Amino acid sequence: MLDKLKPFEISKVLVWEAYRQVKANKGGAGVDRESLEEFDKKLSKNLYKIWNRLSSGSYFPPPVRGVEIPKKQGGTRLLGVPTVSDRIAQMTIKLMFEPMVEPHFLEDSCGYRPNKSALDAVGVTRKRCWHYDWLIEFDIRGLFDNIDHELLMKAVRHHTDSKCILLYIERWIKAPLELSDGTTKDRACGTPQGGVISPVLSNLFLHYVFDIWMSQKHPESPWCRYADDGICHCKTKEQAEKLLIELELRFRECKLEIHPDKTKIVYCSDDNRKETNNGNTSFIFLGYEFRVRGAKRHNTNKVFGCFLPAISPKAEKSINEKIRALNVRNRSDLSIKEIAEWLNPMIRGWMNYYGKYTKSALRTVLQRINGTLVQWSMKKYKKLKNKPQRAIMSLRLIASKHTNLFAHWKVGITGAFI
Repeated sequence: MLDKLKPFEISKVLVWEAYRQVKANKGGAGVDRESLEEFDKKLSKNLYKIWNRLSSGSYFPPPVRGVEIPKKQGGTRLLGVPTVSDRIAQMTIKLMFEPMVEPHFLEDSCGYRPNKSALDAVGVTRKRCWHYDWLIEFDIRGLFDNIDHELLMKAVRHHTDSKCILLYIERWIKAPLELSDGTTKDRACGTPQGGVISPVLSNLFLHYVFDIWMSQKHPESPWCRYADDGICHCKTKEQAEKLLIELELRFRECKLEIHPDKTKIVYCSDDNRKETNNGNTSFIFLGYEFRVRGAKRHNTNKVFGCFLPAISPKAEKSINEKIRALNVRNRSDLSIKEIAEWLNPMIRGWMNYYGKYTKSALRTVLQRINGTLVQWSMKKYKKLKNKPQRAIMSLRLIASKHTNLFAHWKVGITGAFI
């Protein structure tokens, strides 16, 4: 009877599903320092409290904990970490709101969407680079920090009149940020990067700012966007230059800014294109470097220069640093089987992502893992100490007998133990 008196109809089953998804995503503690493990100790009581407050309209989000994380290109980014309870509350509303907007999003918006991935964006960009000589690679400066609240809520209201969804989204985008020194910072714009609801809100915002605008104003230029990174293809350099000026104006109108250092016009140079160009002939998109590379023609096997993606130098460096940081060579307490069980999830992840296009470029990284195993074996076994050639021969023998032991051995990366 009491449940029927709630002003908002929110299913307890939906709150449970929200909890299940939050738990699967893991994540750290918020301002209350409560971990998922601690939340689980009083699971039933905690979930009821979230449902009760959401249903009654009395749920107010606590401040978001600000955590500085390093950027790959240097510097730091301020990530907002909501509490476990707030993540579940946000997920509950997301599960209600996302189905309302998802059908309206366009095919080439690939970020933060069900059944879409970064590899989809890389794949469609790869094909278009063969048909369009020029492109604009752009990045939006501080997207999550600068989304205009008034424009965002206008977009939200366009897709729902649910008082429940409107109330809580507005509360979340205005939730203050708690900094590392304990002070709080009010939020006049933006939506916390790290919030559960933030990705769908940023996608909705850019759906109107960029996606729809491009499709209506520039149907001649195919585009692809993954969150705040985007590509626009053009037939000529002049078309690209004109479009870039219009893009800068469009984003400025919507209170956003294209990052000047991460935005450029690129010529997709290959053997079939003879235009002289002294500018950019490569770009990096979602961890892949696009540039001219040697490829074989299927019918003749002759090598020619083709504009193709492969793992970027930055991504390769990041993987190598990760391998070094794991300090595998000094884990002589582990058996080779335990080493394999430890490393294989990471190796499979790298292979599945960076091996999708131009798989051969990943070979060097995978061979370095073999080199790490050689160093490990010289620490592990006294008879191999300071005897790299003997260690190499020993591992080659193991690899020939147990090709399924390491994920990269399965695909034949067993040779160069250096």
